[in-house]
Amino acid sequence: MTATETFVAHRNLLFTVAYEMLGSAADAEDVLQETWLRWADVDLGEVRDERAYLVRITTRLALNRLRTMKRRKESYVGPWLPEPLLTAPDVAEDVELAESVSMALMLVLETLAPTERAVFVLREVFEFGYDEIAAAVGKTPAAVRQIAHRARKHVDARRPRETVSARETRAVLESFQRALATRDFQSLLDVLAPDVVLLSDGGGVKQAALRPVAGADKVVRFMSGGIGRTDAVLTSGLTVVNGNPALVLNLNGELDGVMAVRLDGGRISGLYYVRNPEKLTRVESETSLTLR
Repeated sequence: MTATETFVAHRNLLFTVAYEMLGSAADAEDVLQETWLRWADVDLGEVRDERAYLVRITTRLALNRLRTMKRRKESYVGPWLPEPLLTAPDVAEDVELAESVSMALMLVLETLAPTERAVFVLREVFEFGYDEIAAAVGKTPAAVRQIAHRARKHVDARRPRETVSARETRAVLESFQRALATRDFQSLLDVLAPDVVLLSDGGGVKQAALRPVAGADKVVRFMSGGIGRTDAVLTSGLTVVNGNPALVLNLNGELDGVMAVRLDGGRISGLYYVRNPEKLTRVESETSLTLR
């Protein structure tokens, strides 16, 4: 294959790697553009494994971008949430892929240092070997093993405790959706875990809570004073975002945001509401993701 054909064949994989490292589709696209420019200058005769070579370029560029983003996030207004992606329904059927790009896990990955995140993503999600990862992150294989162990332990302590099926998530979201539509806040309380936490990302552009809202009563009060207010015409629809069922909410006929959830014990323990318009550009057309 030509350089172009090879890049196109692996593009969805490279985007998925970059997105899982960055949590931003826009930044992932920038990384892919830079990857292509570097790949176009490579002597293909010297490349033994084209897939691994491309992933190595993408990882190095994403690591550089991740360090830059860290400074950007420090000045971000309110909580920072990953950019939601409209994904094909069949992504939800791939349990490993759906979990790896879920809002809940992506937020856990945000708590890792850049190199830890890269190692975790390449090892635990994409199952790359230690030698391949070492070449991508500029560490020895022995160091990568230690980093992988540390990152895995960190993530396991914070990731959702149980695997929840798409069907169960959809059923809970439908109950949540009905409660919102009818402004039945008692029913809303019924689907929320007592210690539920809501994170809303307005990016300083749209109104959002500047800090996490914790506790079912506080979350219901927050929602009743915002998207649940009586003068607002709220409509919502179920969709698949980041491989998992989610809600797209429209307020007075305009796209207001995307709401993803985390479930524990059959109730909503995490609500992730992205309202920043700059992060809502990828919810109208599907983004292709893959682990291979």
